[in-house]
Amino acid sequence: MANYYQNSIDFSPEGRTQSLQVRVGDHQAHYLKAGTGPPVVLLHGGASNSHDWLGTMAALSTSYSLYAPDLIGFGQGSIDNSGYYLSDFVEFALGFIQAMRLDSPVLVGHSLGGRICLEIAFRHPKMVRRLILIDTAGFSRLTRWGLFLGATAWSVRKILRRTQPYPRFLKKEGEDKDWLCLEELPTLNVPTLIVWNRRDPYYSVDGAIRAKELIPQARLEVFQGFGHAPHLQKKDLFNSLLLSFMDHE
Repeated sequence: MANYYQNSIDFSPEGRTQSLQVRVGDHQAHYLKAGTGPPVVLLHGGASNSHDWLGTMAALSTSYSLYAPDLIGFGQGSIDNSGYYLSDFVEFALGFIQAMRLDSPVLVGHSLGGRICLEIAFRHPKMVRRLILIDTAGFSRLTRWGLFLGATAWSVRKILRRTQPYPRFLKKEGEDKDWLCLEELPTLNVPTLIVWNRRDPYYSVDGAIRAKELIPQARLEVFQGFGHAPHLQKKDLFNSLLLSFMDHE
């Protein structure tokens, strides 16, 4: 495993996180690391990067080892301008776990990151100790409002001649455009916590309720309010919930 220390970022009075790099297949991957203890891998959403997790890493670093990579095409990660399939993100995440030599990590994913975590759990359930899914893709189709927000942001950046900061999402022939996976959920044999904002503009809470009914070992927590990132909007509540769920055996 070839990785090296880059720098440190202060994120709380109690500790600091490291900004590191590692080779994952053909990619030079950037990730953040903090804490000691059982491993937790945190995967960000489709309009973000690893820095989304700094608050969570601060809160959990006394009990867990936390790893937050930039997915390929995001942040400081390698970029292919032609775009990526869901399978590309999944293979990258699996490669990252293997490069870090992590044994049965907890997987935490937001939006796109949650869908990647689901795919790993479907393929390799024994690899995943626990699963935390935050306003994740795959439980319902993107809302009309969500489509409008995404298209508007893309158009504004194009008009202003700004570089599009996120990669293109490619779909294979026959692949569902929203990466729906409801039919597979009953086969998911991993303790799962689903966290959702009641008024998510991108993915309806109805999808989360349906997923809770389909996943055998699922728990659903719905936060009041509007938004797509409860782990950022209500950090203390989310971090307390996450810690309680991970500590419970």
